[in-house]
Amino acid sequence: MAIPVLQTTVGGALSAPGAVASSETVNGNLVASNAILQVINASGVSVNVTIVDPGRTPAGNTGTAAAVAVAAGATRFFKLSTATVDSASGNITVNFSATTSVTAQILY
Repeated sequence: MAIPVLQTTVGGALSAPGAVASSETVNGNLVASNAILQVINASGVSVNVTIVDPGRTPAGNTGTAAAVAVAAGATRFFKLSTATVDSASGNITVNFSATTSVTAQILY
């Protein structure tokens, strides 16, 4: 599945978040537009969202990214950063610990 992208305008825009898979990719070019990831957790349990750190250590290991909890019934916004764009793919990877009743969208 792909996270829907919503371009906001002066006249407003209708929100249409979509279901998420356990791992999603976001086009890294959206960072230049000050993109925000909105995660809506309509489930009855907390869901962890991890924006993967594509950095590499001197030994070639990937960076460590901290999971951020989105409480049951809550909505959380994440600012997407150039630091999370994988230089090889040009994408940002976002992982979800659960997907049932979880939707998301990119706003810019």
